[in-house]
Amino acid sequence: MTHFNSITNMRKLLLSLAVLLLAGATLNLSAQEQEKEKEMKTGWSFGILPTATFSVDNGFQAGAFGDVYYYGDGSTYPDPLHKISWEASYFLKSKRMRLYLAYDSKYLIPGMRLNTSVTYMNDPLYSFWGFNGPAAMDSGVPANFTSVDYALWGNRSFTPNINYFGMSRQMLRVLANVQGRITDNLNWAAGVNFWHWKLGDMRDPAVDANKDGNKTNYDHTLTLYNKYLDLKAIKEEEAAGGMSLELNAGLVFDTRDIEAAPNRGIWAEAYLNGAPYSGNPTTGLYSPYLKACVYFRHYIDIPIHIPAGDPVFAYRLAWQQTILGETPFYMIQNNPLLIQRNMISEGFGSSNTIRGLRENRVLAEGMAWANTELRIKIVNFKLFNQYFYIATNPFFDAGIITKPYRADVLTTAIEDPALSTITGYTGSTTIYNPDRIKDLIYSAGIGLKIAMNQNFIVSAEFAKCFTPGLDAGLWIGIGINYQF
Repeated sequence: MTHFNSITNMRKLLLSLAVLLLAGATLNLSAQEQEKEKEMKTGWSFGILPTATFSVDNGFQAGAFGDVYYYGDGSTYPDPLHKISWEASYFLKSKRMRLYLAYDSKYLIPGMRLNTSVTYMNDPLYSFWGFNGPAAMDSGVPANFTSVDYALWGNRSFTPNINYFGMSRQMLRVLANVQGRITDNLNWAAGVNFWHWKLGDMRDPAVDANKDGNKTNYDHTLTLYNKYLDLKAIKEEEAAGGMSLELNAGLVFDTRDIEAAPNRGIWAEAYLNGAPYSGNPTTGLYSPYLKACVYFRHYIDIPIHIPAGDPVFAYRLAWQQTILGETPFYMIQNNPLLIQRNMISEGFGSSNTIRGLRENRVLAEGMAWANTELRIKIVNFKLFNQYFYIATNPFFDAGIITKPYRADVLTTAIEDPALSTITGYTGSTTIYNPDRIKDLIYSAGIGLKIAMNQNFIVSAEFAKCFTPGLDAGLWIGIGINYQF
């Protein structure tokens, strides 16, 4: 069913893009004409789209998202003076609700860039896959589960109902980051992020409401989340969530010609991200930590002069790792960033790091990865007094765990057969294999982009992971912006 829905959604997306292309074809501009006219872009520009998308992690999404740009007299175009991003959406499969509001400007404070946002998410059916990616071996899917989706979403006709990967979480995040100039291309950067988490057993309204009298509540003891609690891999004091106040500081080197979709240049960051306070006042847990983060992105113009614009080869090399303390469980999926390009910056997997994996499929204290892609503009045109282009981006992603998360606890646990298996199902299976921690994780795919005024970019990407045990089938990611 997952593959069928993915293919159906892909057809709808491609059909919509074809209609848009046909409408704009008669208004096609040459590259020279667009270059001349784009200098005249002034005032306000609005991009609003319905979030009628689909992903293997969360199902169909309903709602709306968009960007608001203010260009003033046009002297800074294609960079806006002010940018406001927002989203309000709900996912039909995972029941996730997302609310997001962000502001970004290089001109509000003279000589500084300000980036702020507020995010709220409610995940009653959040998926927990275990620690250290390939070592979790499909997280020990029980032998009688015929597919990962079956173990992920359970079967409501069963008594008791089962959702092996199920748990719940609520998140509130408030962040503010600033950058200041050191030299023409070198900036200092600093910021503060506040997080508040609530975690627990999954909540499924379709089951827990028990409206028809035939459905029973899930047996929460038969979940990986509770098994990790039994193994002490998730500490009892952090199992219900907590708060974290993070501070970050570092350097940013930036020579990009355009921020949203560069044609040339380098964008590199090196910074420390730490939490002097991270804990749960109710349980008394106190777990400070410090992470080192390094990102290097390079955009190379390929001088093949096609009418829509030169192709661009883009790659990113990234590394982040906890160097002091231990990250609490409720923060381990966080992917620290100085500037938020998308609403969510989580996990090793999905649209932010390695495409083709399930969301937050790899949880570890240290990760290194690379993304490479060729960005090819197919056509550009003017429609409704706005400038558009359509592009494609074949890509290859790869990564590896550089520091595992609580591997000693899990390795000790699996030495005891009574602890290493899941009971309550037909058959049993181990849940952890430390020999696979260093497995290479890699995937490949292709994307399709529609950009308005070089800033508002709608993105659809399709990928396949080739690492055994991590394959998510036909992975689809639909959102905004290039990944990096």
